[in-house]
Amino acid sequence: VQLVESGGGLVQPGGSLRLSCAASGFTFGSYELSWYRQAPGKERELVATITGAGGRKNYADSVKGRFTISRDNAKNTVYLQMNSLKPGDTAVYYCNAKDYYYYTLRNDYWGQGTQVTVSS
Repeated sequence: VQLVESGGGLVQPGGSLRLSCAASGFTFGSYELSWYRQAPGKERELVATITGAGGRKNYADSVKGRFTISRDNAKNTVYLQMNSLKPGDTAVYYCNAKDYYYYTLRNDYWGQGTQVTVSS
C-alpha cells in the first residue's frame, strides 16, 4: 500500500496550491479519503473528507469556502485545491485512506506528508 503526496511548497498569502495524493495497493474506489494537516506544536487535524463515490464532502470550518477536495477513481488520485491561503494554513499535509466493515474501521493508510508554507 502506498499513498504519495505531492504539490506542496512555499506560497504567498492569498495564493493557491493543489495537492495530489497518488494511491496504490488497495481498492481505491471503495475508500473514504481525507486530507489532514499538522502544524508545528499542534495536533494533527482533519481538513477535508470525501466519500468513496465522491458524493459527500466535509470540510473543517477553517477551510470552508477556500479548499476543495476531489477524487479521480480512474487515476487512483485524490486532490486538495487550496485557494486564498493564509499563514495559518502552514503545516505538513497528509493524505489518508480508510475503509469500514459494518461501520467499524478496517484499514487506515497514511501518506508521508507534504509541506505547505504560506509566507511573504
